Amino acid sequence: MQRRISRAVRAGSLVIGGGARISVQSMLNCRVDDIPANVAQANALAAAGCDIVRIAVPDKQAAHTIAALKEQCTIPVVADIHFDHRLALESLAAGADKIRLNPGNIGGQAHVREVAAACAQRGVPIRIGVNGGSLEKELLEKHGTATAQAMAESALNHARLLEQCDFHDIVISVKSSHVQRTVQAYQLLAEQCDYPLHIGLTEAGTVKMGLVKSNIAIGALLLQGIGDTIRVSLTADPVEEIAAARDILHALGQGSGRPNIVSCPTCGRCKIDLISLANQAEERLAGCTKDITVAIMGCVVNGPGEAREADVGLAGGDGCYALFARGEVLRRVDECDALNALMEEIERL
Repeated sequence: MQRRISRAVRAGSLVIGGGARISVQSMLNCRVDDIPANVAQANALAAAGCDIVRIAVPDKQAAHTIAALKEQCTIPVVADIHFDHRLALESLAAGADKIRLNPGNIGGQAHVREVAAACAQRGVPIRIGVNGGSLEKELLEKHGTATAQAMAESALNHARLLEQCDFHDIVISVKSSHVQRTVQAYQLLAEQCDYPLHIGLTEAGTVKMGLVKSNIAIGALLLQGIGDTIRVSLTADPVEEIAAARDILHALGQGSGRPNIVSCPTCGRCKIDLISLANQAEERLAGCTKDITVAIMGCVVNGPGEAREADVGLAGGDGCYALFARGEVLRRVDECDALNALMEEIERL
């Protein structure tokens, strides 16, 4: 998969764009004034594989929380600003590694220059975050609704305000809850600028449909090489967002350090409880850091043959299993010992 070439920006220790690995982010959803809760949630996200975390900044109190996050957490912190440029300045003073705002709605070009200068002085990038539900009135009148063209145009208009301040450490996102419209907006941006792109849907929904829509949109863009950092937005515990994002990257061959588990959907030939076995294998491999493919197959038809590229696997029989590697049967194992035999073979890899 060939990645779109974008310029690189740095948010704390994290490089976004410029060919750097695709990073994963999420947003804290605790009360902003509850510092212990925010620190605990940020650390839980980091432990789950989050690379950068965002916090809403509705008032000056949030700056104290940002300062605490910087002292007690290991991942970069993004300050989410709306309308008030002074909150961006407060967040920068508290140590924010990245600012998310739209330059066109913080009170005029003088305020844009002030924020841009403060970010440039500290080496902090700005993410322009355009949402389909909050486009400028004139763009809605021009395009009729929040079209992909309207979102892309809005983002580039905001970018020009920063460019006029000789500020170019910019990341752009153009999100909507509409899958096709979001994908089209990012495609337009990818053609018209070289800024790194933060991709995802907004207001994607609860875990069930939110995952489906996010998988389609984010996967479609990544397959085109579009996307430098991602967020799966869910109405759920933010830790679930990280798991989903990591799964997307892994499925697209962009993840590493964990097994790829393949298993068949079963059919009438299957004489074992494959569903239970596959789930148990997934649980046992949760802490494995080997970049290998493990197959759990229901019968000899789709065992060593269809899964011949697997590094190791099990194929079910009648009361026994075939333990195989790279298409070759290693030995037969009893049903009660099958999973342990598989794990022992993985340990040897």
